Amino acid sequence: MVDLTLSQRSRQILEAIVEDYIATAEPVGSSAVARRHALSLSSATVRNVMASLEELGLLASPHTSAGRIPTDKGFRFYVDSLVGLRTITHTEKKEILKRCRETGGNLTDLLREASRTLSSLSNYTGIVVAPRFTTSMFRQIEFIKLGARRVLAILVTCSGAVQNRIIEVDQEFSPEDLVRMSNYLNSTLEGLSISQVREKILAEMELEKNRYDQMMTRALSLSQQALPDEQDEVYITGQSRIFEQPEFSDVTKMREIFQAFEEKGRLVQLLGNCMQAQGVQIFIGSETPLKEMAGMSLITSTYMTDANTIGLMGVIGPTRMGYSSVIPIVDYTAQLVSRLLTER
Repeated sequence: MVDLTLSQRSRQILEAIVEDYIATAEPVGSSAVARRHALSLSSATVRNVMASLEELGLLASPHTSAGRIPTDKGFRFYVDSLVGLRTITHTEKKEILKRCRETGGNLTDLLREASRTLSSLSNYTGIVVAPRFTTSMFRQIEFIKLGARRVLAILVTCSGAVQNRIIEVDQEFSPEDLVRMSNYLNSTLEGLSISQVREKILAEMELEKNRYDQMMTRALSLSQQALPDEQDEVYITGQSRIFEQPEFSDVTKMREIFQAFEEKGRLVQLLGNCMQAQGVQIFIGSETPLKEMAGMSLITSTYMTDANTIGLMGVIGPTRMGYSSVIPIVDYTAQLVSRLLTER
Protein backbone atom coordinates (compact mmCIF):
# COMPACT_ATOMS: atom_id res chain seq x y z
CA MET A 1 0.00 0.00 0.00
CA VAL A 2 1.26 3.49 -0.89
CA ASP A 3 1.54 5.52 2.34
CA LEU A 4 0.60 9.00 1.13
CA THR A 5 -1.81 11.67 2.27
CA LEU A 6 -3.32 13.60 -0.62
CA SER A 7 -5.71 16.53 -0.58
CA GLN A 8 -9.22 15.95 -1.89
CA ARG A 9 -8.35 17.95 -5.01
CA SER A 10 -5.24 15.85 -5.68
CA ARG A 11 -7.20 12.65 -5.17
CA GLN A 12 -9.89 13.77 -7.63
CA ILE A 13 -7.36 14.72 -10.27
CA LEU A 14 -5.34 11.51 -9.87
CA GLU A 15 -8.54 9.46 -10.10
CA ALA A 16 -9.57 11.34 -13.26
CA ILE A 17 -6.19 10.79 -14.90
CA VAL A 18 -6.09 7.07 -14.06
CA GLU A 19 -9.60 6.48 -15.36
CA ASP A 20 -8.98 8.46 -18.55
CA TYR A 21 -5.76 6.55 -19.16
CA ILE A 22 -7.54 3.21 -18.55
CA ALA A 23 -10.13 4.20 -21.14
CA THR A 24 -7.84 5.63 -23.82
CA ALA A 25 -4.28 4.30 -23.29
CA GLU A 26 -3.17 7.85 -24.14
CA PRO A 27 -1.33 10.37 -21.94
CA VAL A 28 -3.81 12.68 -20.21
CA GLY A 29 -3.45 16.46 -20.37
CA SER A 30 -4.67 19.08 -17.90
CA SER A 31 -7.20 20.54 -20.35
CA ALA A 32 -8.83 17.14 -20.85
CA VAL A 33 -9.12 16.61 -17.08
CA ALA A 34 -10.66 20.05 -16.54
CA ARG A 35 -13.07 19.59 -19.44
CA ARG A 36 -14.23 15.98 -18.89
CA HIS A 37 -14.61 15.69 -15.14
CA ALA A 38 -16.52 18.80 -14.04
CA LEU A 39 -14.02 19.62 -11.32
CA SER A 40 -14.62 23.40 -11.56
CA LEU A 41 -10.90 23.93 -11.88
CA SER A 42 -8.87 25.78 -14.48
CA SER A 43 -6.38 23.97 -16.69
CA ALA A 44 -3.57 25.88 -14.93
CA THR A 45 -4.70 24.63 -11.52
CA VAL A 46 -4.97 21.06 -12.77
CA ARG A 47 -1.53 21.36 -14.35
CA ASN A 48 0.01 22.48 -11.03
CA VAL A 49 -1.57 19.58 -9.18
CA MET A 50 -0.36 17.17 -11.87
CA ALA A 51 3.17 18.49 -11.41
CA SER A 52 2.92 17.83 -7.66
CA LEU A 53 1.63 14.29 -8.28
CA GLU A 54 4.55 13.71 -10.63
CA GLU A 55 6.99 14.83 -7.92
CA LEU A 56 5.40 12.26 -5.59
CA GLY A 57 6.04 9.53 -8.17
CA LEU A 58 2.34 8.94 -8.90
CA LEU A 59 2.46 10.28 -12.47
CA ALA A 60 5.06 10.30 -15.23
CA SER A 61 5.56 12.32 -18.42
CA PRO A 62 6.16 10.28 -21.58
CA HIS A 63 9.10 11.78 -23.45
CA THR A 64 7.06 13.02 -26.41
CA SER A 65 3.89 14.19 -24.68
CA ALA A 66 2.74 17.06 -22.54
CA GLY A 67 0.22 14.73 -20.90
CA ARG A 68 0.81 12.41 -17.95
CA ILE A 69 0.31 8.70 -17.36
CA PRO A 70 0.00 6.89 -14.00
CA THR A 71 3.05 5.09 -12.66
CA ASP A 72 2.80 1.70 -10.94
CA LYS A 73 2.80 3.67 -7.68
CA GLY A 74 -0.05 5.81 -9.00
CA PHE A 75 -2.08 2.75 -9.95
CA ARG A 76 -1.41 1.25 -6.52
CA PHE A 77 -2.73 4.38 -4.77
CA TYR A 78 -5.76 4.33 -7.05
CA VAL A 79 -6.53 0.66 -6.32
CA ASP A 80 -5.99 0.99 -2.58
CA SER A 81 -7.68 4.33 -1.98
CA LEU A 82 -9.75 5.59 -4.91
CA VAL A 83 -11.32 2.87 -7.03
CA GLY A 84 -15.04 2.28 -6.64
CA LEU A 85 -15.80 -1.38 -7.32
CA ARG A 86 -18.66 -2.02 -9.71
CA THR A 87 -21.38 -4.35 -8.46
CA ILE A 88 -21.40 -7.49 -10.56
CA THR A 89 -24.68 -7.65 -12.46
CA HIS A 90 -27.36 -10.31 -12.17
CA THR A 91 -26.78 -11.17 -15.85
CA GLU A 92 -23.05 -11.69 -15.25
CA LYS A 93 -23.73 -13.88 -12.23
CA LYS A 94 -26.16 -16.02 -14.25
CA GLU A 95 -23.64 -16.41 -17.08
CA ILE A 96 -20.82 -17.44 -14.74
CA LEU A 97 -23.07 -19.93 -12.94
CA LYS A 98 -24.43 -21.37 -16.19
CA ARG A 99 -21.00 -21.85 -17.73
CA CYS A 100 -19.55 -23.46 -14.62
CA ARG A 101 -22.52 -25.77 -14.01
CA GLU A 102 -22.44 -27.02 -17.60
CA THR A 103 -19.16 -28.79 -16.79
CA GLY A 104 -21.14 -31.39 -14.84
CA GLY A 105 -19.01 -31.16 -11.72
CA ASN A 106 -15.80 -32.59 -13.21
CA LEU A 107 -12.95 -30.72 -11.50
CA THR A 108 -10.70 -30.36 -14.56
CA ASP A 109 -13.55 -29.22 -16.81
CA LEU A 110 -14.78 -26.78 -14.18
CA LEU A 111 -11.36 -25.15 -13.76
CA ARG A 112 -10.84 -24.90 -17.53
CA GLU A 113 -14.26 -23.26 -17.88
CA ALA A 114 -13.49 -20.86 -15.02
CA SER A 115 -10.37 -19.74 -16.91
CA ARG A 116 -12.38 -19.23 -20.11
CA THR A 117 -15.10 -17.35 -18.23
CA LEU A 118 -12.64 -15.00 -16.54
CA SER A 119 -11.05 -14.22 -19.90
CA SER A 120 -14.39 -13.72 -21.64
CA LEU A 121 -15.90 -11.39 -19.04
CA SER A 122 -12.75 -9.34 -18.39
CA ASN A 123 -11.43 -9.24 -21.99
CA TYR A 124 -8.00 -10.08 -20.59
CA THR A 125 -6.18 -13.37 -19.90
CA GLY A 126 -7.80 -15.83 -17.50
CA ILE A 127 -5.60 -18.09 -15.40
CA VAL A 128 -6.50 -20.89 -12.98
CA VAL A 129 -4.07 -22.97 -10.92
CA ALA A 130 -5.52 -26.33 -9.91
CA PRO A 131 -5.07 -27.39 -6.29
CA ARG A 132 -1.83 -29.30 -5.94
CA PHE A 133 -2.87 -32.93 -6.19
CA THR A 134 -0.61 -33.97 -3.34
CA THR A 135 -2.42 -31.66 -0.89
CA SER A 136 -5.79 -33.28 -1.67
CA MET A 137 -7.27 -35.90 0.62
CA PHE A 138 -7.10 -39.53 -0.52
CA ARG A 139 -10.48 -41.18 -1.22
CA GLN A 140 -9.67 -44.43 -3.01
CA ILE A 141 -7.40 -46.26 -5.41
CA GLU A 142 -8.44 -48.94 -7.88
CA PHE A 143 -6.38 -51.26 -10.07
CA ILE A 144 -7.74 -52.65 -13.34
CA LYS A 145 -6.00 -55.34 -15.38
CA LEU A 146 -5.33 -54.21 -18.96
CA GLY A 147 -3.11 -57.07 -20.08
CA ALA A 148 -0.63 -59.66 -18.88
CA ARG A 149 1.85 -57.06 -17.62
CA ARG A 150 -0.17 -53.81 -17.69
CA VAL A 151 -2.36 -52.37 -14.92
CA LEU A 152 -4.46 -49.18 -14.92
CA ALA A 153 -4.26 -47.36 -11.57
CA ILE A 154 -7.11 -44.93 -10.82
CA LEU A 155 -6.46 -42.55 -7.92
CA VAL A 156 -9.38 -40.42 -6.65
CA THR A 157 -9.26 -37.60 -4.11
CA CYS A 158 -12.02 -36.28 -1.86
CA SER A 159 -12.21 -33.15 -4.01
CA GLY A 160 -13.13 -35.28 -7.02
CA ALA A 161 -9.80 -35.04 -8.84
CA VAL A 162 -8.87 -38.23 -10.69
CA GLN A 163 -5.43 -39.39 -11.81
CA ASN A 164 -5.12 -42.33 -14.19
CA ARG A 165 -1.79 -44.01 -14.77
CA ILE A 166 -0.86 -47.14 -16.73
CA ILE A 167 1.76 -49.19 -14.90
CA GLU A 168 4.04 -51.79 -16.48
CA VAL A 169 4.43 -54.66 -13.98
CA ASP A 170 7.03 -57.42 -13.82
CA GLN A 171 4.51 -60.18 -13.12
CA GLU A 172 0.90 -60.98 -13.97
CA PHE A 173 -1.83 -60.25 -11.40
CA SER A 174 -5.31 -61.73 -11.44
CA PRO A 175 -8.30 -59.37 -11.17
CA GLU A 176 -8.93 -60.84 -7.71
CA ASP A 177 -5.38 -59.99 -6.61
CA LEU A 178 -5.87 -56.38 -7.79
CA VAL A 179 -9.15 -56.08 -5.85
CA ARG A 180 -7.47 -57.35 -2.67
CA MET A 181 -4.63 -54.87 -3.17
CA SER A 182 -7.07 -51.99 -3.66
CA ASN A 183 -9.05 -52.94 -0.54
CA TYR A 184 -5.88 -53.15 1.55
CA LEU A 185 -4.64 -49.77 0.37
CA ASN A 186 -8.01 -48.05 0.77
CA SER A 187 -8.25 -49.17 4.40
CA THR A 188 -4.60 -48.34 5.12
CA LEU A 189 -4.52 -44.89 3.51
CA GLU A 190 -7.96 -43.58 4.47
CA GLY A 191 -8.02 -40.01 5.83
CA LEU A 192 -4.56 -39.03 4.56
CA SER A 193 -3.50 -36.34 2.11
CA ILE A 194 -1.78 -37.57 -1.05
CA SER A 195 1.58 -36.33 0.25
CA GLN A 196 0.98 -38.23 3.51
CA VAL A 197 0.01 -41.28 1.43
CA ARG A 198 3.43 -41.14 -0.20
CA GLU A 199 5.14 -41.14 3.21
CA LYS A 200 2.86 -43.85 4.58
CA ILE A 201 3.54 -46.14 1.61
CA LEU A 202 7.30 -45.84 2.08
CA ALA A 203 6.97 -46.60 5.81
CA GLU A 204 4.65 -49.56 5.17
CA MET A 205 6.97 -50.96 2.50
CA GLU A 206 9.76 -51.02 5.05
CA LEU A 207 7.52 -52.87 7.51
CA GLU A 208 6.28 -55.34 4.91
CA LYS A 209 9.87 -56.32 4.12
CA ASN A 210 10.10 -57.67 7.64
CA ARG A 211 6.66 -59.34 7.50
CA TYR A 212 7.44 -61.15 4.25
CA ASP A 213 3.90 -60.41 3.02
CA GLN A 214 4.53 -60.44 -0.70
CA MET A 215 1.00 -59.50 -1.74
CA MET A 216 0.95 -56.38 0.44
CA THR A 217 4.46 -55.42 -0.64
CA ARG A 218 3.38 -55.62 -4.28
CA ALA A 219 0.27 -53.55 -3.51
CA LEU A 220 2.41 -50.85 -1.94
CA SER A 221 4.82 -50.93 -4.87
CA LEU A 222 1.96 -50.53 -7.34
CA SER A 223 0.44 -47.64 -5.38
CA GLN A 224 3.81 -45.88 -5.22
CA GLN A 225 4.00 -45.95 -9.03
CA ALA A 226 0.42 -44.67 -9.26
CA LEU A 227 1.11 -41.51 -7.25
CA PRO A 228 1.35 -38.30 -9.32
CA ASP A 229 4.41 -36.10 -9.52
CA GLU A 230 4.35 -32.93 -7.42
CA GLN A 231 3.51 -30.45 -10.14
CA ASP A 232 0.85 -27.81 -10.63
CA GLU A 233 -1.75 -27.84 -13.38
CA VAL A 234 -2.29 -24.39 -14.89
CA TYR A 235 -5.12 -23.40 -17.24
CA ILE A 236 -4.53 -20.21 -19.24
CA THR A 237 -7.10 -18.78 -21.64
CA GLY A 238 -7.07 -15.68 -23.82
CA GLN A 239 -3.33 -15.04 -24.09
CA SER A 240 -3.94 -13.25 -27.39
CA ARG A 241 -6.18 -10.70 -25.67
CA ILE A 242 -3.07 -9.16 -24.15
CA PHE A 243 -1.81 -8.25 -27.60
CA GLU A 244 -5.01 -6.39 -28.41
CA GLN A 245 -3.83 -3.73 -25.96
CA PRO A 246 -1.91 -0.91 -27.71
CA GLU A 247 0.91 -0.87 -25.16
CA PHE A 248 1.87 -4.44 -26.11
CA SER A 249 2.08 -4.01 -29.87
CA ASP A 250 5.90 -4.03 -29.78
CA VAL A 251 7.22 -7.32 -31.18
CA THR A 252 9.95 -7.70 -28.55
CA LYS A 253 7.46 -7.17 -25.73
CA MET A 254 5.08 -9.68 -27.32
CA ARG A 255 7.83 -12.28 -27.43
CA GLU A 256 8.67 -11.72 -23.74
CA ILE A 257 5.04 -12.12 -22.70
CA PHE A 258 4.61 -15.30 -24.73
CA GLN A 259 7.73 -16.66 -23.06
CA ALA A 260 6.28 -15.90 -19.62
CA PHE A 261 3.10 -17.81 -20.50
CA GLU A 262 5.08 -20.72 -21.93
CA GLU A 263 7.23 -21.06 -18.81
CA LYS A 264 4.35 -22.14 -16.59
CA GLY A 265 6.71 -23.14 -13.80
CA ARG A 266 7.76 -19.52 -13.27
CA LEU A 267 4.15 -18.36 -13.40
CA VAL A 268 3.20 -20.95 -10.80
CA GLN A 269 6.07 -19.79 -8.61
CA LEU A 270 4.72 -16.25 -8.80
CA LEU A 271 1.15 -17.38 -8.21
CA GLY A 272 2.20 -19.64 -5.34
CA ASN A 273 2.89 -16.53 -3.27
CA CYS A 274 -0.74 -15.47 -3.81
CA MET A 275 -2.01 -18.65 -2.11
CA GLN A 276 -0.62 -17.60 1.26
CA ALA A 277 -3.58 -15.28 1.90
CA GLN A 278 -7.26 -15.74 1.20
CA GLY A 279 -9.35 -13.26 -0.76
CA VAL A 280 -8.47 -10.98 -3.64
CA GLN A 281 -4.87 -9.88 -4.16
CA ILE A 282 -3.59 -7.40 -6.72
CA PHE A 283 -0.05 -7.14 -8.11
CA ILE A 284 0.70 -4.13 -10.27
CA GLY A 285 3.55 -3.89 -12.79
CA SER A 286 6.89 -3.87 -10.98
CA GLU A 287 5.35 -5.55 -7.92
CA THR A 288 5.60 -8.88 -9.76
CA PRO A 289 9.08 -10.48 -9.76
CA LEU A 290 8.87 -11.51 -13.45
CA LYS A 291 10.50 -8.90 -15.67
CA GLU A 292 8.35 -10.11 -18.58
CA MET A 293 5.31 -8.92 -16.61
CA ALA A 294 6.42 -5.28 -16.64
CA GLY A 295 3.46 -3.14 -17.64
CA MET A 296 1.01 -5.85 -16.55
CA SER A 297 -1.15 -6.43 -13.50
CA LEU A 298 -2.39 -9.62 -11.88
CA ILE A 299 -5.65 -9.90 -9.92
CA THR A 300 -6.09 -13.22 -8.08
CA SER A 301 -8.32 -14.92 -5.56
CA THR A 302 -8.04 -18.27 -3.83
CA TYR A 303 -10.76 -20.92 -3.98
CA MET A 304 -11.30 -23.99 -1.83
CA THR A 305 -12.06 -27.56 -2.84
CA ASP A 306 -12.15 -28.97 0.67
CA ALA A 307 -10.89 -28.04 4.11
CA ASN A 308 -7.24 -28.57 3.22
CA THR A 309 -7.00 -27.83 -0.47
CA ILE A 310 -6.52 -24.40 -2.01
CA GLY A 311 -6.34 -23.36 -5.65
CA LEU A 312 -5.99 -19.98 -7.31
CA MET A 313 -7.63 -18.12 -10.16
CA GLY A 314 -7.31 -14.67 -11.63
CA VAL A 315 -6.83 -12.31 -14.54
CA ILE A 316 -3.67 -10.96 -16.17
CA GLY A 317 -3.93 -7.70 -18.08
CA PRO A 318 -2.24 -4.33 -18.61
CA THR A 319 -1.61 -2.10 -15.59
CA ARG A 320 -4.36 0.13 -16.96
CA MET A 321 -6.93 -2.67 -16.75
CA GLY A 322 -10.44 -1.85 -15.54
CA TYR A 323 -9.90 -2.71 -11.88
CA SER A 324 -13.40 -1.61 -10.85
CA SER A 325 -14.92 -4.33 -13.09
CA VAL A 326 -12.31 -7.09 -12.98
CA ILE A 327 -11.88 -7.31 -9.19
CA PRO A 328 -15.55 -8.23 -8.50
CA ILE A 329 -15.59 -10.71 -11.42
CA VAL A 330 -12.54 -12.56 -10.06
CA ASP A 331 -13.89 -12.47 -6.51
CA TYR A 332 -17.36 -13.76 -7.45
CA THR A 333 -16.03 -16.51 -9.75
CA ALA A 334 -13.67 -17.80 -7.05
CA GLN A 335 -16.47 -17.87 -4.47
CA LEU A 336 -18.80 -19.64 -6.89
CA VAL A 337 -16.23 -22.30 -7.81
CA SER A 338 -15.57 -22.90 -4.10
CA ARG A 339 -19.29 -23.35 -3.50
CA LEU A 340 -19.77 -25.71 -6.45
CA LEU A 341 -16.84 -27.85 -5.34
CA THR A 342 -17.92 -28.10 -1.71
CA GLU A 343 -21.51 -28.95 -2.74
CA ARG A 344 -20.47 -32.04 -4.71
